[in-house]
Amino acid sequence: MPKPKAHTDLRLPQDASPLTGVVFKKKLGAYYLQVDDQIVSCTLSSKLRKRLVYPTADRSSLGHRSVQEVKDIRELDPVAVGDVVRFEDAGNGRGMIVEVLPRRNKFVRPAAGSKEQAQVIAANLDQVVMIFAAAQPHPTWHLLDRYLIVAEAEGLRPLICITKADLMETDTLLADVDVYRRLGYPVVITSVRLGTGLDELAAALRDKLSVFVGKSGVGKTSLLNVLQPGLGLRVNEISESTGKGRHTTTHLEIFDLDHDSRVVDTPGVKEFGLWGLDEYDVELDFLFPEMRPFLGQCQFGNSCVHLSEPGCAVKAALSTGAITEGRYRSYTLIMNEAASQD
Repeated sequence: MPKPKAHTDLRLPQDASPLTGVVFKKKLGAYYLQVDDQIVSCTLSSKLRKRLVYPTADRSSLGHRSVQEVKDIRELDPVAVGDVVRFEDAGNGRGMIVEVLPRRNKFVRPAAGSKEQAQVIAANLDQVVMIFAAAQPHPTWHLLDRYLIVAEAEGLRPLICITKADLMETDTLLADVDVYRRLGYPVVITSVRLGTGLDELAAALRDKLSVFVGKSGVGKTSLLNVLQPGLGLRVNEISESTGKGRHTTTHLEIFDLDHDSRVVDTPGVKEFGLWGLDEYDVELDFLFPEMRPFLGQCQFGNSCVHLSEPGCAVKAALSTGAITEGRYRSYTLIMNEAASQD
């Protein structure tokens, strides 16, 4: 197996201090930072697992700002791969992370078995590559819709990748994929066996940090082995030893490809919950691009939730085919889930 490349392409902000690094790997409570041309292994300050709440009065009217309350953070782990962090140097290539700098974006889901905490898969990404197989297993479009909602909410570039095109049985899949193309989502159809679409996918990954998401068995390992020989095998070894079957992650890492491309692989999941959409100050319907032209045109204006209200412009668009049945069904499923959790 080829030796992994050094993570020399994880660039820091120009104004970063000497004690600033990028998290490229985390494993069992250890966080590995790229700092210039060095790797620093860090632990996590206990302060990062708490959120300090200060009085809301004007700072100038307060003397010493005393902590009013201490709350647990809402994230399973406050540090994600891709984070830019500040750390205290302990010498000998070791340190302690004391601050996570503001993120450009994040790809997030509810933590396994919890409705109270989020699991940030990766941060400061350029795109999310959503991988589905043409067959074995057949694609689940409702899962894709959930990925797309997170991408829309975070302003992330989505890329839909269909693998195993050589197993495509009918033209039905192409019709389903065309629904997303008409919405403006980029799609690449690939086959490792036939060599289809691989150059197109490699070009889409170039000069970007991407996160790969998808079910187990969709062919991510084979895809990675073609894109970077030996990489898929290495990723698979990690997946086999951590979190398998529990949909949790104890080891996440940014892997280097040629042409300044970097990939975060994730464990395969059957389901993908949505976390904290209320934090984005945007309604769910706005995260469906095909619904946006009809928002505000309903009989009840912006208070319409497009389920059973009379005079709903979204449901009228559904009846004309401007909105597809499958996409609308995804919307209603998520709305009903949210209602059941309230």
